[in-house]
Amino acid sequence: MISTDALTPNLGDFLARQRWYGGAEAPSVLEVLRAEVLKESWPALIGLIIEADGATYQVLIGLRPHEDHAEFFRGHDDGILGDMTTERGPALAYEATIDPELGLAVLDWVTDGREVAERVRPVGGEQSNTSLVYDDHLILKLFRRLQPGPNPEVEVTERLSALGFEHVAPPLASTSYDGTHLAVVQPYLLGGTEGWAMAMTSLRDLFGVHDTQPMPILDPNSPPPLSDPAEAGGDFSGEAERLGVVTATMHKAMAEAFGERPGDPTGWADSISSQAAALPPGDLDPTTARGVLDDLRHLTDAGKSIRVHGDYHLGQVMRTDAGWFVLDFEGEPLRSVEERRRPTSPLRDVAGMLRSFHYASMSGLADRSDVDVAEAWELRNRRAFLDGYLGEAGAGGIIPADETSVNVVLSAFELEKAVYEIGYEKAHRPNWIGIPRAALRRLNQSRLTGRGAEETPLPERFAP
Repeated sequence: MISTDALTPNLGDFLARQRWYGGAEAPSVLEVLRAEVLKESWPALIGLIIEADGATYQVLIGLRPHEDHAEFFRGHDDGILGDMTTERGPALAYEATIDPELGLAVLDWVTDGREVAERVRPVGGEQSNTSLVYDDHLILKLFRRLQPGPNPEVEVTERLSALGFEHVAPPLASTSYDGTHLAVVQPYLLGGTEGWAMAMTSLRDLFGVHDTQPMPILDPNSPPPLSDPAEAGGDFSGEAERLGVVTATMHKAMAEAFGERPGDPTGWADSISSQAAALPPGDLDPTTARGVLDDLRHLTDAGKSIRVHGDYHLGQVMRTDAGWFVLDFEGEPLRSVEERRRPTSPLRDVAGMLRSFHYASMSGLADRSDVDVAEAWELRNRRAFLDGYLGEAGAGGIIPADETSVNVVLSAFELEKAVYEIGYEKAHRPNWIGIPRAALRRLNQSRLTGRGAEETPLPERFAP
């Protein structure tokens, strides 16, 4: 129908316009490794696997007759590949997932016709993959940047589902090439609410209480009173505690599914140290980092090393009528698949979620100056999550047996996460870089006062 030679000249510029592409400019070296006709009749569907500057990507190309000016093209200029000559005549090539008809063809391809639908819509906001929702019943995730071996999203959810862990959406179908997953279909969690959205609602409710509460006459030199997060209609702490329980249950299932080994505090500390060393001077006090990591190295009980989620935060969990569900086990996008699969402390996921509470509290401020109110919300929900997690995980033997050791490991992995966040924000959201920098300053302050980051007490009247 069409040769790859006809596609290649425009592919570089096309890639540079896609959100899931890892480069800022068109690749200097590009090669089509595989081209397969997935649907031959108009509109046609072509599956490509491309190597671009050493990275491998999956691209789905749609083809329609040149004179076919479909309505869906409107507003999708970045998805147009260009004019092509085919054996059927002139055609327009484009990103196939913007075409509703080809979206249905993609479902047919991935499921071998076992699943059918009448409607399809894209999921907006994604950067590393492309997801399509069918009849609000199924969701298909198309993996864009490919790395050799099973995709962790498919691998982990298959294993956890087989063990009876009910807080993930089990794979219904998947397709792969040469041992590398290309796409997966899972149940769509209709009516679910993302954890991040729930946190933002909770914060808005709290700020509303703060804005409307009567202001007593105060000594002008005394600080203003804080609004109690427990008094807001959207208090999140109950959900945070339940999420902690689900997280611990997930970790125990991960240990059963993939095995466990003794924790490696020295190896963890060395890895975090090398990451911290890459920060520019001024982002992290070296004395603080050395103290946190020395504490980790000297632990006699660091818990277990297990397979973990790897990119755990409020955007990766969803609350439904059936409870919390955990999403997207692919891991942090800036790390290799080998790193993502490597066993580590389950407290690394816990640290990720605690960092997410900090992100939520600071993001909720927007143009407000109520930092104390936001911090009170963060501390309350941080404590509630830990209460749920530690109560469930403590009996599983996968975390340290004593609270002091737990705090040491958590401090180290919160340090690692904040270091990672600085690199991510510099590359993608420079306006947000103040949030991880504030976390590093807070960690430094906790060292100066002799407390671990997790030991910062709640104001007494805010305790859950």
